[in-house]
Amino acid sequence: MVKTSMLIVGAIPIIFAILIAVSLITQQEVPPTAFLPGDKISIEYTKHQLKIFSFGVTERAGSQFTEILTIKDEGEIKYSVIEEGYPISDKKSTLDSEKLIKLTALIKETGFMEIPIESFPVRENVTDYQKSIIKVTLNGQSHQINWVEQNATDKFIPPIITMVELELDQIINQLIE
Repeated sequence: MVKTSMLIVGAIPIIFAILIAVSLITQQEVPPTAFLPGDKISIEYTKHQLKIFSFGVTERAGSQFTEILTIKDEGEIKYSVIEEGYPISDKKSTLDSEKLIKLTALIKETGFMEIPIESFPVRENVTDYQKSIIKVTLNGQSHQINWVEQNATDKFIPPIITMVELELDQIINQLIE
């Protein structure tokens, strides 16, 4: 039978690991090592609202509404809206340095640049869905990920993609307001 003292000794490293994990998860600020002053980042985030059109034998996906958010290295933002192929509006702004640092750190710390490029096929019975594309260039290295909304595919969308998408959607919402 296992002695109580052996259980206590074995539980100590587990308790320390839990304490460290909790402190890292609840930390609100960006770790200083996550962003280096020389980091160069540019992001292009595109959301397409697509609809499947059937022509008897063939089908075609057409974009009803497209939003494009471009963030350049210095924090310069451009937001464009295209509806049924016609540009509707362009807004330009500047992202504050704190938000840019947070976004850069999120991409660096989560391993976003190492996510394998996967295909997220659309289910057969889906006719309206959103397709998103994020192209990130970090320190000269580019990575592009395409995916559809979770309810339009049977594949699991990684949480890292969702986290970056939420941050970029927040930037769009601040521009719209």
